[in-house]
Amino acid sequence: MLPESLQSLIDALGHLPGVGPRSAERYAYFLFKSSPDLSEKLAVALKNLHSGVKSCPKTFALIDKNDEVSPLYSDSARDKSLVLVVEEPLDIYAIEQTHSFKGTYHVLGGALSPIDGITPDKLHISELISRVKDDDVKEVILATNPSVEGESTALLLQKTLTEKYPELTVTRLARGLPLGVDLSYADQITLSAALEHRTAL
Repeated sequence: MLPESLQSLIDALGHLPGVGPRSAERYAYFLFKSSPDLSEKLAVALKNLHSGVKSCPKTFALIDKNDEVSPLYSDSARDKSLVLVVEEPLDIYAIEQTHSFKGTYHVLGGALSPIDGITPDKLHISELISRVKDDDVKEVILATNPSVEGESTALLLQKTLTEKYPELTVTRLARGLPLGVDLSYADQITLSAALEHRTAL
């Protein structure tokens, strides 16, 4: 019923996560109604996406094609003895927005999920183990997501790292009540985590 070019764009947009058929139709129609310049900019950005971005061979963060390693790793002001481990590259930017972390990062590339075929050998665990020795790392902070997969990954990393390097400090991001939330609105899992990880005043 729709012109082939418009339907083709709707179908392509429908492959994006969280974009259903109606949303895809709205996005496609918005682009059609907008200036052709916007579609051109979008097309150029998509065309250059894969050729302009690569993975850092040391931290596995996303970097510009012209960079050898991540600027967050090569920066002399960064403490290489402190490594924060995340599941995905975009998790780095969430931490960076706090302006509170001055160490370096390591991206696992996911979390353990045998059902989905993600086993330990599919993650960048061996590279992390090598980094501990190569960079004389003193502390590894595990910042995997608070999910079943994230917790399983964190436990495996803790066990593997402490067995290999008994003197290494392995920590986990604190979990619990966010600031500004009333107790009556907190869910049971969050309250349980807050009780388990309570701190002295």
